[in-house]
Amino acid sequence: MSVIETMILGFLAERSMCGYELRKKMEQLQGYARKFSDGAIYPATGRLVAAGLIEERSELRDGRQRRLFTLLDAGRERLIDELKAADGFDVSDITRWTVVLTFLSVVPDKADRDAVLRRRYDLLSRGDVHFFYCDAGHPIPFDRIDDPYRRGIIRVHDAEIAAELTWLRSMLGIEDPEARLS
Repeated sequence: MSVIETMILGFLAERSMCGYELRKKMEQLQGYARKFSDGAIYPATGRLVAAGLIEERSELRDGRQRRLFTLLDAGRERLIDELKAADGFDVSDITRWTVVLTFLSVVPDKADRDAVLRRRYDLLSRGDVHFFYCDAGHPIPFDRIDDPYRRGIIRVHDAEIAAELTWLRSMLGIEDPEARLS
């Protein structure tokens, strides 16, 4: 399932919305990074309607005819299944991870939610998330980066990872490995 489809199902899990509202919510979630056009929203909603995951109906709102989308039970089940299965790129790519995390509370079972968080925790705690890579696909060591702004990006990235690991440990009830060494 695409990120756009996951966001649509996720936001519709909160309430029924028209395409304009969906687009605005998706842009708020992605922040400055991405704008969504009707050309991205309506083909995705069309696929979800055809798959029997959401329902579309016409409604007069604010004096204008709007398409209102509602999540169906099958759509909720599909969203839950997608979120529970989040792994690989869904937990390593920050954009996809943000989408997963935004809607993870839709998953009813805490053990299933914790399993997703644990996959992200395991990835981050291995140190497998890097910012700059060489042509061969290997991470470039910090000491080989001369540009002060790129070094700054890495420092900010590392601080974000450390903060996320602290949060994940608190959510999962994992003791901080640094605390044991003290």
